[in-house]
Amino acid sequence: MTYCLLLLSAVAVTAAVPVPRLLTRAKWPEREPVVALWVWQCLVATVLLCCLTALALGAAAVFGTVRAQLFAPAPPAVTAAYDLSHASPWTTVLTVLLACGAAWTAAMLARELVEARRRRADARAHLRDRAPDLPAGLPEGRGPLLVLEEEYPDAWWMPGSPPQLIVTTGALQRLTDHQLDAVLTHERGHARARHDWLLHLSAALAAGFPRVPLFAHFCEQTHRLVELSADDTASRRCGHLTTALALIELNQHRGVLSCSSSHRLLGERVDRLLEPPPRLGRRHRALTTAAASVVPLVPLLITFAPGLTALP
Repeated sequence: MTYCLLLLSAVAVTAAVPVPRLLTRAKWPEREPVVALWVWQCLVATVLLCCLTALALGAAAVFGTVRAQLFAPAPPAVTAAYDLSHASPWTTVLTVLLACGAAWTAAMLARELVEARRRRADARAHLRDRAPDLPAGLPEGRGPLLVLEEEYPDAWWMPGSPPQLIVTTGALQRLTDHQLDAVLTHERGHARARHDWLLHLSAALAAGFPRVPLFAHFCEQTHRLVELSADDTASRRCGHLTTALALIELNQHRGVLSCSSSHRLLGERVDRLLEPPPRLGRRHRALTTAAASVVPLVPLLITFAPGLTALP
């Protein structure tokens, strides 16, 4: 059992510290943002699984009730292979720390969901105040698309039940039909991929563990990669140039081409659309996805290894 905890700790530290720093320096995520998002999710899943399995093994070693429940269906040889009868002091300390970390993670996720629901309710109430009144006799439902009277061009997706696409009259006046189609396709790409859940998860983990490089980079890269992924969705349908021009027209009043840090991502997105980077080959993409999918299985293999070797 001690070796399992050491291996799980080593895998968790490796996935949480050096690997994210290497991944942020890589160039291929810009070419394949969807694959990059999957790799980041697999890394996060690996760290969380390492912590959960280590917590389960540590709790089984420290508390006899947990051990009896966890290993009740297992043969005696499997229970003996884990050597849970003697828990060292450091195992007790590690178990307590992991339990506190699990409780803190659950609290951060719950807080993020509550805050997101509150912000969404406030935004919908604000939209109801700004939305034009419908003529008498028309249904009250706003439908999937809501047009707001606003001088500045803007468009965004409001997740919820039902989700809504919001576009301003300034966008309708400034954008051509093809550019408007690109903008709406971009927002629908966010909706179909459920990017809001990824953003909530990354924000909660970064807020709860700001000093862990994986979670800090995961939050930063998720905000960037979901936009690149939605840009690719729009460019595949409407073309790279049309999508880039739509992005410029939609954000010109915000200084899309300025050098400030808040607008740097917009400039990078425009440059990427005007000069599309070479994409990964199909075989390279498949290998990267398969390798990332295998990584979260490592904690489970480490955990079940003693039990598998003890089986006749």
